[in-house]
Amino acid sequence: MTIASCGSVSATTLGLPNSTAIPAEKARLPKGLFVAKIPVSAKTKQRLANDIESITMLSLLQARNIGLAAGTRVPEILVIGLRLHEPNAAVPTDIVELIAMQRKSGMLFVCVRDADFEGTTRQECAFAVRRALPARAGHTTTSKVFASDWQPAGEATLNATDPAVDSMDALWESLCSQVILDDPSPIDVNTRLARRMQIAQLTAQVDKLTRDHQRAKNPEQRNEIFAKLHKMKKQLEELQQTED
Repeated sequence: MTIASCGSVSATTLGLPNSTAIPAEKARLPKGLFVAKIPVSAKTKQRLANDIESITMLSLLQARNIGLAAGTRVPEILVIGLRLHEPNAAVPTDIVELIAMQRKSGMLFVCVRDADFEGTTRQECAFAVRRALPARAGHTTTSKVFASDWQPAGEATLNATDPAVDSMDALWESLCSQVILDDPSPIDVNTRLARRMQIAQLTAQVDKLTRDHQRAKNPEQRNEIFAKLHKMKKQLEELQQTED
């Protein structure tokens, strides 16, 4: 059996079991499939048509073919390749959103592009997932597309065998953690994600207050900004220590 690939990336190169690989003749997904049943903006339709060269189902992870307990939330995980048309293209988060929102199963996207590198061109890969943001009880849940950094396509791998992964639900948590946090642990992903997002927010606020403090001329205003800056730096330092 010839297995499906997206550029040079396949289930095998990603380190996924051969039992999960999709045959090449059954893997290609028509773009029209994702705009047929829901309202889609003209901009997203244009991006789907022009920016995505092909959509390929690379792997289907299920309890029966990966040797895990069935999940209560995630019955299966699809690994979908997006071959990007333009060199040095960004991860197409709107297309990931469009496709992922139409299916309840977990979806992990493998984006493949050609990129300039040291005077030549190489193929690169980035992973993306759509995941609900951590929210307090009673608050509306929203989702966001998260993407990993780009890396050489031949070095892009996924870990489906972390010791803590014992079910399809845990595997999905692990894969999300790999994409978002660069760590295969499926434990407390929402807690770690919330902390990472808070660190990013505080870092941006510290940078802004630092610039505001440098520009401020009034001594009273400078002191006020400095007090806020000192407080936020302390919060940031405490969060970064728990991250480590």
